[in-house]
Amino acid sequence: MAFVRNTRRGLIDDDWDEVTSDAELVDEVPSESLRRLEDFSHVEIIFSAEQAHDVPPEPWQRRPRGNPQWPDVVIFAQRNKDRPNRLLVSIAAIENVGDRSLRVRGLDDIDGTPVFDIKPVFSWNGPRGEIHVAPRSDEIGTTYF
Repeated sequence: MAFVRNTRRGLIDDDWDEVTSDAELVDEVPSESLRRLEDFSHVEIIFSAEQAHDVPPEPWQRRPRGNPQWPDVVIFAQRNKDRPNRLLVSIAAIENVGDRSLRVRGLDDIDGTPVFDIKPVFSWNGPRGEIHVAPRSDEIGTTYF
């Protein structure tokens, strides 16, 4: 459906708010498919972790970022790019809607990655109620974006 274009080439985990990305539509997708996205502040983007490692076979668990102070965490209790199906989801801020591309900030994806879907973020489709997270996830998040 689209491909990511940005300056990020390597699999670096931090400072994604510094990255501006364009989701450029493939020829088969009409320009009209981006119409009215300017009415929203954020989009949810579903993409492929092309350079990630396959899981399985290994590892189904690991210490996040290799930090020995954190516990081994199973794959479904983390947001590691190495996933069983290589599908990733990210929420990014819309900067500009062009004729054939969508410019966003904070998309944690590298140049050339295939985009499978783009969805607007609605005020009502986030979590309802209080959010509870593992303490390590807040520590990871201090430098991620």
